[in-house]
Amino acid sequence: MTTHQDYGLKTPGSEVARAFAERIRGKTILVTGVSPKSIGSATVLNLASQGPGLLILASRTEARLREVAAQIAEKYPDTRVEIVILDLGSQQSVRQAAVDVAALTDKLDILINNAGVMVTSRKATPEGIEQQFGTNHIGPFLFTNLLLPLLRKAAESNPPGATRIVSLSSAGHRLSPIRFSDYNLEGKPVPPEEDHVKPLQGAFAKCAPDGYNGIVAYAQSKTANILFTVYLQKHLTKFGIAAYTLHPGTIQTDLSRDQNDELTAQFYKVAPYWKTPDEGSATTLVAALDPALDDAKGLYLVDCQLAEPAPHTRDSISADRLWKLSEDLVGEKFSLRG
Repeated sequence: MTTHQDYGLKTPGSEVARAFAERIRGKTILVTGVSPKSIGSATVLNLASQGPGLLILASRTEARLREVAAQIAEKYPDTRVEIVILDLGSQQSVRQAAVDVAALTDKLDILINNAGVMVTSRKATPEGIEQQFGTNHIGPFLFTNLLLPLLRKAAESNPPGATRIVSLSSAGHRLSPIRFSDYNLEGKPVPPEEDHVKPLQGAFAKCAPDGYNGIVAYAQSKTANILFTVYLQKHLTKFGIAAYTLHPGTIQTDLSRDQNDELTAQFYKVAPYWKTPDEGSATTLVAALDPALDDAKGLYLVDCQLAEPAPHTRDSISADRLWKLSEDLVGEKFSLRG
């Protein structure tokens, strides 16, 4: 149970930040995927309003980061803001960004993995991984693990559960489990338990000429966000670090820039209410800040409240299997056992 059971679909993130101001004040917080008029920018602006000690903005485009940083400086001139260039689709960029973060601070109280992509045509990361899986999961997997020493340092002086890792998923996770047998969506056969939900409806079912279905690829990556959180919860509680994931709601942002009109119309059918970026940041902020979650049994939030994700995201065996696959794809082992 959350602290504010009255929070819901239309709760603004600014209200959440004010309610949990004591969990922000003086803290070091990093948010990925920060660009103007996005959930990320709304999230950092709301955090900045309550006096964090250091707010780190991370994203691919320096000009966009500086635009949001300037907005914060104008509204909240006493808030220290730093920017870090981070392309989650490039493991080299992720590794450099982790080095850059460590040069700014020796501790990290809250990490918000907000960044993500959604595409309808086949693309790959420099490492040859399907772009949505590579950017939405593998990048955050590597970045989070590289920052764990800073999170563990913060947890030494924070109350248990106040140090948090928050990863944005999506209701779209319900459309597909992890396709372990074909995570690059190359048309390889998969067993029934790895296949996407059938039949997909309308524009969601349409594939590119090469057979690539961007909705299925996106859904797989969003399932990965939840299974990643399952694994983190299992292994980080002993260090005083909590992990949560969430569906922020349907928001008109640059995430949808690759969609055609038909696909956008399909989304309007399944999600009649579209949140503002401020409303879209609310569930993220509850996940990152609400102390009541320390005593709650849950990992996934929707509209500021705990909710149940699809059954295929709650399987600890799949979480373990995804962790190993992710280690293989980044070429590095990460032990959370000691």
